[in-house]
Amino acid sequence: MSNSVDLNADMGESFGPWTMGDDAALLDIISSANIACGFHAGDPDVMAATMARAMDCDVGIGSHPGFADLQGFGRRKMQLPKESLKNMVRYQLGASRGMAAALGGNVRHLKLHGALSNMCSVDADMARACYEAALEVDPDIIIMVLAATAMEEVVRDLGCNWAGEIFADRAYNDDATLVDRSLPGAVIHDPAVAGPRILQMVQEGAIITESGKRIPTAIDTICLHGDTPTAVALAGSVRDSLTKGGIDIAQFTGRQG
Repeated sequence: MSNSVDLNADMGESFGPWTMGDDAALLDIISSANIACGFHAGDPDVMAATMARAMDCDVGIGSHPGFADLQGFGRRKMQLPKESLKNMVRYQLGASRGMAAALGGNVRHLKLHGALSNMCSVDADMARACYEAALEVDPDIIIMVLAATAMEEVVRDLGCNWAGEIFADRAYNDDATLVDRSLPGAVIHDPAVAGPRILQMVQEGAIITESGKRIPTAIDTICLHGDTPTAVALAGSVRDSLTKGGIDIAQFTGRQG
C-alpha cells in the first residue's frame, strides 16, 4: 500500500456564460486538475482562468482532450481515422501547453475524456494512437490511464511516464472497465459510501468491482467528478477518509514500465 495518493478532477468544462461544476471548491480538495481543451467542453477564457486558479492552489495542470462533441459533452462514441484521432490529441494538448506556458505554468499530465477514454480502455490500438500522438508533442508527459485496462497495457509497452487512475464515484465491471452510465448504480452519489470505499481500495491496492471481485492494480490517482450534485461533498468525504486512514494527498510523480 502506498502512503500517498493523488486526487484529480475534470474541470474547466464551463462554456461562455454556462457554468459546469464547482471548480473553485474542488481546487481546494484535489492535487491534480484535468482541464478541458475546448472540444468536448470549455473555451479559451475558461481554460486560462481555470489554469490560473489551479496554479494559485498549487494543483498540477493536466490536458483533458476529448471528442469534438460540445452538445454531447464528449460522451458520444465517434469513429475517426487513426491520423485524425492523433491530430485531435496533438491539437488539444498543444492548446493546453500554449495556454499554460503563457500563464507561467506547465502541463504535467494528459488524461482522455469521456467516450474517447472509455473506447481506449478496451481498444489498445486506439489508445496507442492517442498516446503516441501526445508523446510526439511532449515525450515527458505523464499519461493518466484507467488502471488495469488496455490503456495500462499500452503505456507499459511504450515505456512512457504514466499514472494509474481509479474513480471515486463510478462502479466497476469485473474487467476493470466502468459500468455504463445508463445502468442503475453506475454513478455513486452518496459521500458516506464513496469515502470508505476508496480508502478500502487504496489500502488493498485493488479495484473492488460491483460483484466484490478484487483486481490488484497500481492506484496513483483517484478521480473526483465535479459535474454531479453531490460532487464537492463526495470529494471532501474521499479526502477525509484517506487522510484519517493515514494516506497523504500528493501529486503523482509518474511511473515507467
